[in-house]
Amino acid sequence: MARTANLQLPLVQASQAQKHVTVNEAFGLLDGLAQLALASLTTTTPPSGAPDGTAYAIPPLAANEWGTEIGKVAISSNGGWIYVAPRAGWRGWVADTGQCVLFDGSEWVEAAQAVSSNGAASLMQVIEVDVDILAGASVTTAAIIPPASIVLGITGLVTQAVAGTLTGWRLGVPAGSGRYGTSIGLALGASVRGLSGQPQAYYSATPLLIEAEGGNFASGRLRLAAHVFQMKLPRP
Repeated sequence: MARTANLQLPLVQASQAQKHVTVNEAFGLLDGLAQLALASLTTTTPPSGAPDGTAYAIPPLAANEWGTEIGKVAISSNGGWIYVAPRAGWRGWVADTGQCVLFDGSEWVEAAQAVSSNGAASLMQVIEVDVDILAGASVTTAAIIPPASIVLGITGLVTQAVAGTLTGWRLGVPAGSGRYGTSIGLALGASVRGLSGQPQAYYSATPLLIEAEGGNFASGRLRLAAHVFQMKLPRP
């Protein structure tokens, strides 16, 4: 069957019977590939009962029906699957990781802003966490800043008013108290938009440090987001 060059949409042939079958397949492909949202990059077996239009990037080691379609995008359609091979430069969004992706001609690269012909990539991502404030002078988060990264800044929002004897709070890292903000408000909706004063490299996984000013914490809740740049090596 003749198909279009980029999206591999089936073309209706002259004097073809059952033209609606071909047209409906083309519409199904368009519906799955336009504004591409991939359910997952890592699902290895076709999920049963996937709603029509649900798309998956078929990973290596895929099994069952997908075992012969590795590297393609699978789109659920009428109880089965239709497949199309992605092309370099396609962009999408992955539902189970919340990351944007770019296909570099060989693989889907999460958080990629630019890629080279051999797979080197500039990656930009936002890592978001909710932090419960416990009683005491400070709270240290999990190590949310990944190793070998540059943090452009940290943003944050008070999602439950911060209570205690403190007058404000500061946001930084263990090696840099208040690096991303000081005298931050306590009320619901108070925010911080802390820029790194210069490109700030972190060579090992690093937590955020939240410290009370003028007293101690009693309770509260924060939503913090690290805006992070990383570099991906080229392929051999």
